[in-house]
Amino acid sequence: MVSVRSQRVEPVETPVRRLISTSSIRRAGPIRGRRSIRGLGAIAGLVVLSLFVGAAPAHADSIRDREYWLDAYSIRQAWNTTTGAGVTIAVIDTGVDGSHIDLAGAVVGGTDFSGSGAANGQKPVGANSPNHGTMVASLAAGRGHGSGAGIIGAAPGASILAISVGFADADSDQQLADAVRWAVDNGADVINMSLTRNTLDWPESWDDAFLYAAENDVVVVAAAGNRGSGTAVVGAPATMPGVLTVAGLDRNGSASWDASSQGITIGVSAPSEQLVGAVPGDGYVLWDGTSGATPLVAGVAALVRAAHPDLDAANVINRIVATAKPAGDPGPDPLYGYGILDAKEAVTASVPVVDANPLGDLADWVTLHRRGDAPAMTPLGGFTPPAIATPVAPDDGVTGVLLPSIPQLRDVGVPLALFAGFLIAFGVLVVSFVRWVRRARNPE
Repeated sequence: MVSVRSQRVEPVETPVRRLISTSSIRRAGPIRGRRSIRGLGAIAGLVVLSLFVGAAPAHADSIRDREYWLDAYSIRQAWNTTTGAGVTIAVIDTGVDGSHIDLAGAVVGGTDFSGSGAANGQKPVGANSPNHGTMVASLAAGRGHGSGAGIIGAAPGASILAISVGFADADSDQQLADAVRWAVDNGADVINMSLTRNTLDWPESWDDAFLYAAENDVVVVAAAGNRGSGTAVVGAPATMPGVLTVAGLDRNGSASWDASSQGITIGVSAPSEQLVGAVPGDGYVLWDGTSGATPLVAGVAALVRAAHPDLDAANVINRIVATAKPAGDPGPDPLYGYGILDAKEAVTASVPVVDANPLGDLADWVTLHRRGDAPAMTPLGGFTPPAIATPVAPDDGVTGVLLPSIPQLRDVGVPLALFAGFLIAFGVLVVSFVRWVRRARNPE
């Protein structure tokens, strides 16, 4: 048997960046001529009113406006056919906060394998990246809110299974295997795995779990990893046959250097830079990484499943890779895979049916490599695995809130606006009174 050393699994996003709201306050014009104190009071009232109007976190759809991939990768066009209703995406991660305003009604079930989460998988777990799962889920099946506000996922009609695992736990390999089997048994059509083991190989417990997913016609989508977080080449589960591995692109559609990795198991590439994500407390962050590219592809897989309910998992994956826009060397390219995601074509194009998964067959691999005399695994495609003994902890830093959350607006923003309003109004009154006194003493 091939020996596999124990490794901890980790989420693969790069640091979250802190931003400040760009909302502005309209200025009152200059006061001309003489004004009575009553008039000055009215002006002060308008100043206070303008503060309340301007204290909104930004234009109502400022978050939605940041989702450049909806149009650039034809996701919005794919919605003319389906939004993914009736399809379930399992997010195996740090838990998903289903109470976020943009995920209301999206999470239909879940569980916890970490021992520190909630029974329904909706409590964020982990010390380094507890918000990771909520960010991932929002890009897969966020629903937004109001009239075009908030984050909308690639498949806003799909449902989410929230499955929390402990990435830093010694038994994370087994937790992940158990999570895959639970997702299959509880109705997942697509499994999203924005995580990496940072090794080419994987434990035998994963053989059974991923074979179980394949045998039950479930699409598994995994992140390629990020150079910026120490993943020089793809690691399991992205190296496993049959898994749809996602590489990352920058805003211009070119292979991302920090927010992606490389390897011949990459199936398709999708945006991984300048992404927005939902975080617990109705907040938002700007982030990079194939952790975000992966749920976009998982969402498109859900769209394909909804539009073509008779297709098996192999043909769902085939539609995505066969319709990808060519990039790099003729596929599979180590940076782009078979090309760049095209959601509309994946959903609507005429694609011949295939008999086998274009990304390989895990059962065949197990037959070949799990024999007692099987040779040790060699680097894929001539690439050398990163020289790290254990996974590098993600440099998550402090989660930055892109826009103020609702509790922050209520508890901090409103009192602050009141104080600022009265302060400015008082200043206007003082300045105007001084001018009035000077004019009274020096009549023209």
